[in-house]
Amino acid sequence: MLKTQVNDIDLAYEDRGKGDVLVLLHGLGSTKKDWDAQVPFFSKTHRVITVDLRGHGESSKPQDAYSVELMTEDIKQLLDQLNIKKATIIGFSMGGAVAFEMAAQHPEYLDNLVIVNSGPDFNNMGEIGEDLLKSRTTFLENKGLDALSKEISFNMFPEDHQTELRNEFEIRCKNNDYNAYYKSFVTLMAWGLGDRIKEITTRTLVIASDMDYTPVAFKEEYINRMQNATLAVIKNSRHGVVLDQPDAFNLELQKFLKA
Repeated sequence: MLKTQVNDIDLAYEDRGKGDVLVLLHGLGSTKKDWDAQVPFFSKTHRVITVDLRGHGESSKPQDAYSVELMTEDIKQLLDQLNIKKATIIGFSMGGAVAFEMAAQHPEYLDNLVIVNSGPDFNNMGEIGEDLLKSRTTFLENKGLDALSKEISFNMFPEDHQTELRNEFEIRCKNNDYNAYYKSFVTLMAWGLGDRIKEITTRTLVIASDMDYTPVAFKEEYINRMQNATLAVIKNSRHGVVLDQPDAFNLELQKFLKA
């Protein structure tokens, strides 16, 4: 693991392989370990950088400095420090919000954009978003992070054969700092691209699971507002597709990168 100071925090990251650069951004409450099934596969052909976003993993956990915009600036400064001029930015869930913001604010850094079970407007998801914000904050305040970690992990990996994935993810989630998790969540739910999505010209792949929290139709709707985006749907998968269907995910991403 490597660390560097960016944007007034210490950012933990790993840097494997050589070639065109892939930057992999994890989901809320997790770490760069979300990508354990991707790093060995893609580092054979690419330079693969995985990051612990601020407030997560081994990166700094400030008291109040949380937002998608701050996380995006962290990634931009990391690329500058590593002298990386172009990269494919791949974001899963919350990481997808950071990837979207990077494409909107700093398109000159992107070769490609890959969005995984995420969306462009967490602040405008209608009833799904309102229910998620209310239920999760209430759950956190009343039952705590340990109980929430157990519930999230079971919802992501409910099958009998997924016990190991479930337990590993639950441990990762439990290890979060409560304040960092809470503020990452509420600032994420306040973020949205709005009409800026129409201005993104970067070649984009959206990967959706057929059993994600938000339906495939949700992804189809925002893809139709983009200039250069395509959709791949992975079957028999829930929110954590990079973990529960890694082979199918890797093949879709590889196909996109080779095209």
